[in-house]
Amino acid sequence: MKTKQQALQYGLSFPDTYQDAPFHDENWQLVRYQGNRKAFLWTYEKDGYVNLNVKVDPEKAFFWRDRYPSVLPGYHQNKEHWNTIILDGSIPDREIKLMIAESYDLISDSPSKRIYEAVKRIPYGKVATYAQVAKMAGDGKMARAVGNALHHNPDPEHIPCYRVVNAKGQLSGEFAFGGPGAQARLLAAEGIEVVDGRVDLKRYQMSAGDEEAR
Repeated sequence: MKTKQQALQYGLSFPDTYQDAPFHDENWQLVRYQGNRKAFLWTYEKDGYVNLNVKVDPEKAFFWRDRYPSVLPGYHQNKEHWNTIILDGSIPDREIKLMIAESYDLISDSPSKRIYEAVKRIPYGKVATYAQVAKMAGDGKMARAVGNALHHNPDPEHIPCYRVVNAKGQLSGEFAFGGPGAQARLLAAEGIEVVDGRVDLKRYQMSAGDEEAR
């Protein structure tokens, strides 16, 4: 990988990404993640070489700098969290791609994203509690964040938030999921019985075995 176009093309191969030139300077081309509009790949020419700025886990920043002389502390960015890769031909493509991929993973990760991915894993005909979804998303203490994320669901067709209930099996308020009774109707369509606004968790709650079977 030696050209800016090659780097940009690889950056754009990741899901939900787009190219941007925020400085009105063609020398600076960025690739951003659509979910939060943060850039994970900066490309520009400097001293006769194409340079890439990528985000890095602080614990790995020095690993890459020690491994390759052409990996330096991030130019014009936080030196702890960003590295600059000089495309001078000394770094194997697979390593450059790995650093870009790690940058994408760091930028695109967010509690909401992890919550939505967890909700997608709730099987048809099953429900999960807010605390259960929080644990599946990697932090059992963020049950409140789960509720907030569900009420801002960006893709209800593919993120089945209606399968999430509280610790007693109770459904959400009438404002959620499309109006009064909508959550109950969606659950009933999957064979889940709702009685007095509540689901029997003993019958319908997702289990560890359901997760492993996916």
